Amino acid sequence: MDVTGYLSRIGFPRPAVLDAAALRDLHRAHLLAVPFENLSIHLGERISLEPGDLLDKIVTRRRGGFCYELNGAFALLLEALGGRVVRAAARVFGGPDARPGPPFDHLALVVHLADGRPWLADVGFGSHTVYPLRFDERGEQDDPGGRFQLVDVPDGDVDVRRNGEPQYRLERRERTLADFVPTCWWQQTAPESHFRRDTICSRLTGDGRISISGRTLIHTRGGTRTEHQLADDGELRAAYRDHFGIELDRLPAAPPQARTRP
Repeated sequence: MDVTGYLSRIGFPRPAVLDAAALRDLHRAHLLAVPFENLSIHLGERISLEPGDLLDKIVTRRRGGFCYELNGAFALLLEALGGRVVRAAARVFGGPDARPGPPFDHLALVVHLADGRPWLADVGFGSHTVYPLRFDERGEQDDPGGRFQLVDVPDGDVDVRRNGEPQYRLERRERTLADFVPTCWWQQTAPESHFRRDTICSRLTGDGRISISGRTLIHTRGGTRTEHQLADDGELRAAYRDHFGIELDRLPAAPPQARTRP
């Protein structure tokens, strides 16, 4: 793969060695540069998890993606830099009963460095950790994104908690990207998929987060959220370009519920 091109995409020089410090910096740089977005679903673009297609979308076309794409591509970069990466399936907590969702609902990475210490890396969960978490640590871990803790559960999986609330339940078993293809397809096509409800494009910034949800531009700084309604197609295109570097020749279609909203 084009390691130099990928590193240029995230604005980070090639590290001499992939150690814990380099992994932390790469993780943050990725979150700052590559947005979490579901625009392909609303543009009618097929989402492929083939390595070449992931790199073409994120590096060459300078787009973002959702978890399977972002963590799928980041895994390829880390492996090219000398890391051993386990692709792990997770079930996201949600709903009124706060139970874990279906298998393969999320993809996260367990990264083993030369010193043998494992790290949980995740650049595909939206607003989450800025830095990877120590996967062998069960105490609380402070991060700019909150206070996190990994908790072993009886079936052998690991719950990832943020500020005391469970985020997802991670398997320890190693998977391949091909294992995620059916659920990735479901996320793209099923009416029940939350990714089909509206468009989102969001990334970390130096002082918070910037997002476009539907036609609303959202800035979050120091816990303060401000919103600006994008008045027309030209303003929406400009926001994608100026804040995310995404050039669109057409805009995503509004989902049915948005089109019928009064």
